[in-house]
Amino acid sequence: MLARLASLALRRRRLVLVIAVLGFAIAGAIASPAMKVLSAGGFEDPDAESSVAVDVLRDRFDTGDPNLILLARAPEQVDSGEAAADGRALTKKLADQRGVAEVTSYWASDRAADLRSKDGRSALVLARLQGDDDEVLKAAKRIAPLVTGDQGVLEVQSGGRAEFNRQGSERITSDLTRAEGIAIPITILLLVLVFGSGMAALLPLAVAGVSVVGSLAVLRLLNEVTGVSIFAINLSTALGLGLAIDYSLFIVSRYREELRKGYDTAAALRGSLRTAGRTVVFSALTVLLSLSALLVFPLYFLRSFAYAGIAVVFFATLGAVVLLPALLAALGPRIDKFDVLAKLRRRGSGKEPRNPEDGFWHRLATAVMRRPLPVLTVVLVALAVVVMPFTKASFSLPDDRALPKDMAAAQVGAATRTEFPSFAGQDLKVVLPDRRPDGAALTTYAESLSEVVGVDRVDTATGSFRDGTRIAPPAAGAERLFTDGKGTWLSVATGVDAYSQAGQDLVSDVRATGPPAGTEALVAGPAATYADTLDSLWSALPYAALIIAVLTFVLLFLFTGSVVMPIKAILLNLLSLTATYGAMVFVFQDGHLQWLVGDFTVTGRIDVTMPILMFCIIFGLSMDYEVFLLSRIKEEYDRTGDNRTAVAAGLEATGRIVTAAAGLLAIFFLALVSAGVTHVKMLGLGTALAILMDALVIRGLLVPAFMRLAGRLNWWAPAPLRRLHDRIGFSHGQSSGEDGNPVPAPATASTDGVPPTRQAVH
Repeated sequence: MLARLASLALRRRRLVLVIAVLGFAIAGAIASPAMKVLSAGGFEDPDAESSVAVDVLRDRFDTGDPNLILLARAPEQVDSGEAAADGRALTKKLADQRGVAEVTSYWASDRAADLRSKDGRSALVLARLQGDDDEVLKAAKRIAPLVTGDQGVLEVQSGGRAEFNRQGSERITSDLTRAEGIAIPITILLLVLVFGSGMAALLPLAVAGVSVVGSLAVLRLLNEVTGVSIFAINLSTALGLGLAIDYSLFIVSRYREELRKGYDTAAALRGSLRTAGRTVVFSALTVLLSLSALLVFPLYFLRSFAYAGIAVVFFATLGAVVLLPALLAALGPRIDKFDVLAKLRRRGSGKEPRNPEDGFWHRLATAVMRRPLPVLTVVLVALAVVVMPFTKASFSLPDDRALPKDMAAAQVGAATRTEFPSFAGQDLKVVLPDRRPDGAALTTYAESLSEVVGVDRVDTATGSFRDGTRIAPPAAGAERLFTDGKGTWLSVATGVDAYSQAGQDLVSDVRATGPPAGTEALVAGPAATYADTLDSLWSALPYAALIIAVLTFVLLFLFTGSVVMPIKAILLNLLSLTATYGAMVFVFQDGHLQWLVGDFTVTGRIDVTMPILMFCIIFGLSMDYEVFLLSRIKEEYDRTGDNRTAVAAGLEATGRIVTAAAGLLAIFFLALVSAGVTHVKMLGLGTALAILMDALVIRGLLVPAFMRLAGRLNWWAPAPLRRLHDRIGFSHGQSSGEDGNPVPAPATASTDGVPPTRQAVH
């Protein structure tokens, strides 16, 4: 089929290019609003107990956790006449805004002490904005400028979850623009060096344009029917460019190789797609399936990366096997136009083609296979050292501390933790939705909750409780606030950090406290959300890992006919991943190397979603390189039957390609390290390190060492599976003619006008 696509690209190349240009324009028009409409939320499981409780509190009791916090600082004391008047005006101004459902202020009639700082110079105004993540984001964008800055004598900053999402979205947009400004010029320069000519360097950019714009259009359309995280744009851009380079480099290098054998443009294209093109399709399938495993998670933050990954892999593959051949056919010999390094290469190359056995990667593979056990031991010990920090990993969900310290939401968050310690405890809310117990039963339940370790006070319709005793009668309006005629809820004040182990223990203890007979208790609040999110992630993780492992095993078996190669690939990829995790804990949890990656707030924890996201992305990219390498090794092994020769030849044939592709992809991910948002930094650095480790250490050292020790066992499979592979497996062929069947190379060594010295990679 791919050979027929090559023939189509040759015969109808103008039509293919016109359709590509029109499709790009349409996709661009659809994708253009993506940066403005995608969400910064999606970190909660919508079906979890805490989420259900939040919905009940919002829909029936018209209450919930505040998601907009205003920090107001007075020149002297917030209780002074002028400051108090301005505070009341600020409170009314906020309450009058469309989309604001609930406002609580220090300057309200009861003057809640929790909302006044210890030094008396700052106070808080809390609001709950209505709607889903997107509606809250739009409301915050509209309201925040109206109620911040100078408000009379008060200086006001905005924070809270709504502002974390809004300011985070805006910062990600600017960070991505800056990352592109850093990475793209460097990438273009290196593409010229890698591809050997300015014209050839433009080819992967064309494929990247199709893949990035196409995937953003898909995300924009999906956002109409489901939540899509703005963070997925980072993956679309980086992966779109990276895969475009990978696939273009692999096909173009094979195309040039076919030209050097003496084939004309048509035969070289058909041969390239039949070999490298099929490998690209197979490789893309492994990446796509790895990323699709993210669909099993209930958090749309993670699912968004699956949407982005699947879309970008599809369009990158389409661009590589349809658009790229059409471009090659249109360019013909002009692919090597603007070869700025031609003289330099001719000066060092001599007249005779280089012997592949003299190549660096061939010599490296040979040296490793000469002493496989020492190499294996040294590398495994080194990786084990890097893995060690991951054994003490501690997790959390992202909050304002993920933002740069100079952003308002980060400063408001820091102030609430230091200046308002009682407020910063982030209360729990216990909802009894189905039946309201009588006063005595509700009082008994509130007394029991107030005795739980970590609970400071319980407020409900029957009063306030501490340490098992009622300390105050019901406040004015408590009946209306805490009940709706059918059910009721209780406010559980605590000073415990929501993301600590003590916070998780508190949620467990509150849930273990039996509610009144005939009622069911639902617990909400930041600590409950975190506990439920962890449960959801850990419950789904085995299924995601199983999907990736099984599909990887099946695909690599179909690709190689071996059951050993898939097991080896999975184990080595896991080793590379855990080493990357260790490095991430060392940097982002422990706070090392900030001079290198940029300043960020060290919380002693890492975002729990990042290791899962990186697992799927890195595993897919690792399999991408694994397929490239194994395709050439298997091709050589089928031709020679010699395992050592096949490994050395395969590594020599792909070493430069894989290393160049990995380096170019790593550049864009490394550019994300310049981002201000911590988990974007982590994604960029972790993925770049894993890519480089996989291309250099795993492929360059561990693969040849393992394959040398395994010998012919590398290609072993039980007889029934061998027969199955013979019927339906992938076959590694040579160049092909018009009908797709192999053809012999011409007797002459003509290169169709492309001298061997002009081949930059092969």
